[in-house]
Amino acid sequence: MKRPGPVLTLLAGLLLGLFMLTLNATTGTRTASSSYREKSPSPTPTSTTAAPRTSPSPSPSPSSSKIPDSSYSGRTDDGSSSVAVSVRAGRAIAYFCDGHSKEAWLKGPVKSDGSMRLTGADGSVLNGTLQENKRIRGAVEFDGGHYAFTAQKAVKGTALYRATATVRGARIDGGWIVLADGSQVGVVDRDGTPSAAPSIDPETGAVTVDGRRLTAAPVAP
Repeated sequence: MKRPGPVLTLLAGLLLGLFMLTLNATTGTRTASSSYREKSPSPTPTSTTAAPRTSPSPSPSPSSSKIPDSSYSGRTDDGSSSVAVSVRAGRAIAYFCDGHSKEAWLKGPVKSDGSMRLTGADGSVLNGTLQENKRIRGAVEFDGGHYAFTAQKAVKGTALYRATATVRGARIDGGWIVLADGSQVGVVDRDGTPSAAPSIDPETGAVTVDGRRLTAAPVAP
């Protein structure tokens, strides 16, 4: 009886080879799958952008110096008339008169630099500038005339007064300017007819017009 040595050896070798191929295929698949899982990309980190830096707001510019409340009075350069200006809370009212028949009331704002343009119902205009809080230098345009003036600051009290009333059926409207030397200039209008005004008492404003006792009050804008 022959020994099946070579054949069995060959079969054993074939079986071993098949086993090794099967083992390698299984191991390779598992390795590739494992490698894929290990190399999966990690989530992209969320980028954060810093908030832009803002420049600090500029500090507000300092406000202009306040125009002081006061009264001013003086004469025109030609000596024919007088002017008084009362300034309160950034506004002004002015009175121009010659002490006989010419007069005008004007009003308007005062700018932070001391300049002013005051206007009257009759079309008159006063352009002036407050200088060093001591005087007002300017000019009045009245009835076709040009009257340059300088009005000095009142030392005490006020420089401008007004009184209105009805006396003996006539409408009375009087204006007074008290100058630095204590002298007075004024006009009283009686129903549209102007004339020189009687003197007032600057301390009390008392004045007598056509036999009636009136009180002239300080004028403010």
